Amino acid sequence: TAEEISAALKSVKPDQFKKRYADVLKGDKQWQILKVKEGATFEWDPRSTYVRKPPFFDNMPKEPAPIADIKDARVLALLGDGITTDHISPAGDIDKKGPAAKYLTEQGVKPEDFNSFGSRRGNHEVMMRGTFANIRLKNLMVPGVEGGVTKFQPSGEQMFIYDAAMKYQAEKTPLVILGGDLYGNGSSRDWAAKGTLLLGVKAVITKGFERIHRSNLIGMGVLPLQFKAGEDAASLGLNGTETYSIAGIADGLAPGKELTVTAKSADGATKTFTAKCRIDTPNELDYYKHGGILQYVLRSLAKS
Repeated sequence: TAEEISAALKSVKPDQFKKRYADVLKGDKQWQILKVKEGATFEWDPRSTYVRKPPFFDNMPKEPAPIADIKDARVLALLGDGITTDHISPAGDIDKKGPAAKYLTEQGVKPEDFNSFGSRRGNHEVMMRGTFANIRLKNLMVPGVEGGVTKFQPSGEQMFIYDAAMKYQAEKTPLVILGGDLYGNGSSRDWAAKGTLLLGVKAVITKGFERIHRSNLIGMGVLPLQFKAGEDAASLGLNGTETYSIAGIADGLAPGKELTVTAKSADGATKTFTAKCRIDTPNELDYYKHGGILQYVLRSLAKS
């Protein structure tokens, strides 16, 4: 009862806290008998399927390279309205037939031990394979099909989004996402932005962003762009098979700047439209110029 809870709370004394927290950093017996190597930095276990060294700082130069225009990018997914962070980065069970399951199987993990994406969020190999892998995702490039699939261009071959992204990366082809309104709504999920970056996506062009996901994309060095009011992929006649070039990034990128996007079809026809840069503040621009907030902070710490 409420009365019993109140009485229990009143019985709590300061000495109880002092006793409990006096040796809190020593841990219990199970913690104390764990065998660990000494050292100033964490020693990553390459065999772990739960916690792996993330690649965000790999080959990071001391100074950021100049930001550049995006040229001849392909569309990884063409999405409609209401795409949530769970569509982008599901936290639930790992599909037994998807790329993440294939990776875990190759690591010797049995299907009954796959667990969930949420439980393996410390392993970027799992999480990037789970990006855009929600079984209810509808990629309009593959009508009538649900799940994390796309069509690799220009061949049109249907495959998992992760597999297509890796093929594009091998060809050094940048990627974009086309989306609708309320893109990234729902609970804030950092892997929705991290996974987008690791797949090779350079820009996301939508009718509208959820504010936290927009900020998270910038924090990972992905450029958020917004169609002009009344426009979207459908009204512009875009179907995801085109190549996309975005001009105005290298030359004076600023919060709210209108950028020129050119979509070129296989037959050589081009469609040009403008999209608003949804970098909204000078601080966000600094993060983007550094390739993300992680690099910005690390470089700032190094300088100080």
